[in-house]
Amino acid sequence: MVTSPELDRSVILHESAAAGRHLAGICFKTGPPTHTGVELEWTVHDVADPARPIDPARLRAALGRHTPVTLDATSPAEPLRYGGAVTVEPGGQVEISTPPRPSVAALIQATEADIAQVTDLLAAGGLILGRSGIDPHRRPRPVVDTPRYRAMRVAFDRRGPAGRTMMFSTAGLQVCLDAGEPDQVAARWAAAHAVGPPLLAAFASANRHAGRSTGWASARMAAWLAIDPARTRPVWAASRNDEDPSAAWTRYVLDAPLLCVRRRGPDWTAPPGVTFADWLHGALPSPPTTDDLDYHVSTLFPPVRPRGYLELRYLDTQPGPTWRLPLAVLTALFADPGTVRSAYEIGAPVAHRWSGAARRGLADAELAAAAAALLDLALTNLPRLDLPDGIHDEIQRGVRRRLTAAERGDR
Repeated sequence: MVTSPELDRSVILHESAAAGRHLAGICFKTGPPTHTGVELEWTVHDVADPARPIDPARLRAALGRHTPVTLDATSPAEPLRYGGAVTVEPGGQVEISTPPRPSVAALIQATEADIAQVTDLLAAGGLILGRSGIDPHRRPRPVVDTPRYRAMRVAFDRRGPAGRTMMFSTAGLQVCLDAGEPDQVAARWAAAHAVGPPLLAAFASANRHAGRSTGWASARMAAWLAIDPARTRPVWAASRNDEDPSAAWTRYVLDAPLLCVRRRGPDWTAPPGVTFADWLHGALPSPPTTDDLDYHVSTLFPPVRPRGYLELRYLDTQPGPTWRLPLAVLTALFADPGTVRSAYEIGAPVAHRWSGAARRGLADAELAAAAAALLDLALTNLPRLDLPDGIHDEIQRGVRRRLTAAERGDR
């Protein structure tokens, strides 16, 4: 993704306009759209008994020097061989975040190598990566305990059990795309949202949780949508298509309630209902800083989140190497302004159907038709990714299988 000089993170904020200027400087960094990144997350299971709870000590031992500091404060937290950073989520889910690469081929090759390294580390400890977007075997159970995660649990528990399901049982696949040149940002932003529901339906992999069918094609997305609309609803909506992305994001950020407030000590619980805008206007004893604003942004989880680049957060984890399919589809759809425009036009009529996509997947006829059209468009543009022949052919076959499923309306 495009980088910029480091900003001063310690400036005290007193007004919404200053917060908006800070967000505009870090959330939509413009430039040629040439880089792609990916974040892959998996539930982790005992190889002999996938329903057995995972102990944090066992994860620490398996990950060794790559263990994140949230699991071991003394760990060097070394990156993987090809630069991927390892994190462990509240329920023990393992995540690899890759450095962005200038080509999809380079990204796939480096990421596959890092996945293989993590797989080998876990296998030595009798552990295996999951293959779906929600834990099919176990009920939600905490594994990693930090002040942030405790505060999140308190906030989400006020609304019901979905927060614990999200924190402890879900696993997603995030594709990261450059925001683009200044005159491309609005179109790429709109298209990233519009294609979300049909691609969520096409790649849903989370219908079983804790040993039973959930009735949802993506119970992972169902949990995310249920925890707190102020921090998980889409930022963009077709009814406000002409709104400046930076202005829309600033409003979203300032209107969202605080999830936690960092303090000395273990209690980071936020006062209920206090938004960041309230904090700017004196709701807490001390005014916020730009660093507090950045941290608040990290607690917001819309389907598309601007982080200088566009982080597309709506896909379920895919089994084995098939994670490459949605990556290739999205990068092909965003290959140039023309395909971005075509992808938007296909997705726009169903752009609001997030819940329907999570509930019915490709069993929904409108979503299935949009998914089929997007997959067909991606196949047309796949040669532009310049993938090695073997990878190209495998991805092409996989996307064609998804296209056939969409045309049949498979669940």
